Amino acid sequence: MQRVRLESGDGHVDVDLPDHAVVIQAGEAEHEPVGLADPVGATRYAIQHPLDSRPLPELVGAGSRVTIAFPDRVKGGTQPTAHRRVTIPLVVEELERAGVRRRDITLVCAIGLHRKNTAADFEAYLGRDVLDLFEPEQIVNHDAEDPDGIVALEPSELGDVVEMNRLVAESDLTILISHAAGNPYGGFSGGYKMPSTGLTTWRSIRGHHSPSSLHRSDFIPISTGSRFRHQLAAIGRRMEAALPQPFFTIDAVLNARSEQVQVRAGSIPAVEQATWPTAGHRTELTIPGEAADILLVGMPRNFHYGNGMGSNPVLMMQAIGASVARAKAALKPYPVVIATSVCDGWFNAEEFPSYQHTYELLQTVHRPADMVSFEDEVCTDPGYVDAYRHRLAYHPFHAFSMIYMGGLARERTSAVYIAGAASPGYARGMGAIPTRTVEDALAEARRHTGNDARILVVPSLSRPAYHLRSATA
Repeated sequence: MQRVRLESGDGHVDVDLPDHAVVIQAGEAEHEPVGLADPVGATRYAIQHPLDSRPLPELVGAGSRVTIAFPDRVKGGTQPTAHRRVTIPLVVEELERAGVRRRDITLVCAIGLHRKNTAADFEAYLGRDVLDLFEPEQIVNHDAEDPDGIVALEPSELGDVVEMNRLVAESDLTILISHAAGNPYGGFSGGYKMPSTGLTTWRSIRGHHSPSSLHRSDFIPISTGSRFRHQLAAIGRRMEAALPQPFFTIDAVLNARSEQVQVRAGSIPAVEQATWPTAGHRTELTIPGEAADILLVGMPRNFHYGNGMGSNPVLMMQAIGASVARAKAALKPYPVVIATSVCDGWFNAEEFPSYQHTYELLQTVHRPADMVSFEDEVCTDPGYVDAYRHRLAYHPFHAFSMIYMGGLARERTSAVYIAGAASPGYARGMGAIPTRTVEDALAEARRHTGNDARILVVPSLSRPAYHLRSATA
């Protein structure tokens, strides 16, 4: 037997597992790349030698208005050499060399439907040196509900609504700073995913963060060839068609420590083509032997979307669905999933005010996909919209998108067990089975797997995850 420590709620739980259980510790794969020795120099070179684009000094000049869009706190690191911290000053340097006045540059945090950032948040991950380059009013959050800040365009070539940030639409050039990192939604962050989810509205985002895309057979195993990914590209291209010139993107491939492994700049298609192979090599991990019958994951209370993710039942199930997506190619069809969530029903109503209401609506329908009938009612609720705009809360559609990803766990597993659920009713309300311990869940799982089940373990959902594949897949 081997003893494995799993994240669980506000602490950890130790469990004895068979020696043949495969344990995947994030960031510890043999192929995990080291960060660049000189990320500043590599970023400067990428900016000055763009792919399929003229250099910045040839795209702008005196009087040009420029928007620099960057991702929020959910990913990217906060170290002094983090991609955002390194890139923004170098971009400003290039723009000023071209004659752009600093007062004509605006930084937009591409939050999409996430909660807005405070000044303290910006300082934490951009750093004081970056903030001191600008006046406070030059660093803003995207607001997907600002009636004066959104421009409606023609639908994308795939028929999705396209509504975009007005600052971006009216700039002479928009520069995107993002990360080519493994993501259960369409393979990778960065590329067209960045503007299509970070600089649009819920009406645009619901076109792809929906059962009609997430529950398709091409969504998992994770692929850049899914309809979901094609929708992101189509929305991004429609946005570009409305701009004076295409996006200029600067993407960094990150390792598990959020260090830059590769940096490329230029047009989005060229940068995607250049960075995806490196990001795939870092993200994809082949496990020995046959596919597993059971996926066991350790879930803390606070990770990825913020505090409460491992206790809020909707976000808990989203994390399980995302884990299934990441591991699908290493799992047998319809595996069993066991998660060590505290599941105590703490929704963190300040940051996720619509979630308990949405959870209660979920109890009135037969399947997660049926929730689409409530989208317009909840997502236009004045109180929830005001909380998103003015009280640092997630947008109400965010709860729906999380329910739909969580629905993958129902659609693609035999059973989901929540080990250690403090409020078992919330686990049942998400279609899961509560148990007191991991051992109890493993015993019950034998109904589906038999006594010789292969077990795949991901002990720490708080750390960057791999996309897993069995050696026999």
